[in-house]
Amino acid sequence: MSVVRRISSTTLLLCPRVLQSANRSFNTLSEPSPPLSHGIHVLYCPDSVGIVAKLSECIASRGGNILEADVFVPQNKNVFYSRSEFVFDPIKWPRAQMDEDILNLSKKFNASKSVVRVPSVDPKYKIAVLASKQDHCLVDLLLAWQDGKLPIDISSIISNHDRLPNSHVMRFLERHEIPYHYLSTTKENKREDEIMQLVQDTDFLVLARYMQVLSKSFLNRYNKDIINIHHGLLPSFKGGNPSRQAFNAGVKLIGATSHFVTEELDDGPIIEQMVERVSHKDNLLSFVQKSENLEKQCLLKAIKSYCELRVLPYEENRTKRLLGRMARKALKA
Repeated sequence: MSVVRRISSTTLLLCPRVLQSANRSFNTLSEPSPPLSHGIHVLYCPDSVGIVAKLSECIASRGGNILEADVFVPQNKNVFYSRSEFVFDPIKWPRAQMDEDILNLSKKFNASKSVVRVPSVDPKYKIAVLASKQDHCLVDLLLAWQDGKLPIDISSIISNHDRLPNSHVMRFLERHEIPYHYLSTTKENKREDEIMQLVQDTDFLVLARYMQVLSKSFLNRYNKDIINIHHGLLPSFKGGNPSRQAFNAGVKLIGATSHFVTEELDDGPIIEQMVERVSHKDNLLSFVQKSENLEKQCLLKAIKSYCELRVLPYEENRTKRLLGRMARKALKA
């Protein structure tokens, strides 16, 4: 009996220690890991040996981990493009230190473009939207902004068309306190000086079916990217009612093109294109609806790609889209 009592006594003495140890282990396991931040880096520089290794080392040395990377080296051209997405601990790699590290890396490889973005920390892109009478692209862009689908802040809407105060667009803008500027234009006066005053502090512009041609002088003064959208029926159906022209011609494919604005009308570097098949079963109304749906989708995809640093200059008038996609050709990642 004494043996049994001694064992029981020892067991009772050990149990609290075991429980304390178990509790400590459990608490350690249940402590949440520090939240990681998401970063994006794009690099455009002369090609050389070891760029990918040095880029990976830069991120890994600060405890970061690359989730996705896309590299493009054009044949017979001494240029290198990359887009990397990575996660990192912002405590171990503060934003200011990241900028310094990336700057040192870009200097090492004589980069033409080296940009790092942390969407959760960095300011959203400030944009202005220019639109004319047609609402479909403007409305879709506003709804996407409202739903948080695009990392943008809309500073103003500028239009050469006066919308009624009780229209759905004006009610939406009033509710969200987005200024609407009506600037009536003529062939002689495009009101570009007033437009410039309204947009000079934006990051880029969006033409949501803005039916005015921006002059070379305006483009040079603004000197930032401008994204445009138009139907994909060009160059075959120019002028008024292109959809009716295409419908009457019996086309089988329709599309939309989003591109950067340049001095040459509708000839800037392409960012995004979409197509859809039509048939004899379509009437003019369904034909136009399909065309407008493509324009809305194509414009949003182009803006999203641009904000995610997926579009880089590639060749004159071309872009590369890096998917990792890189599109002036434009590179689209």
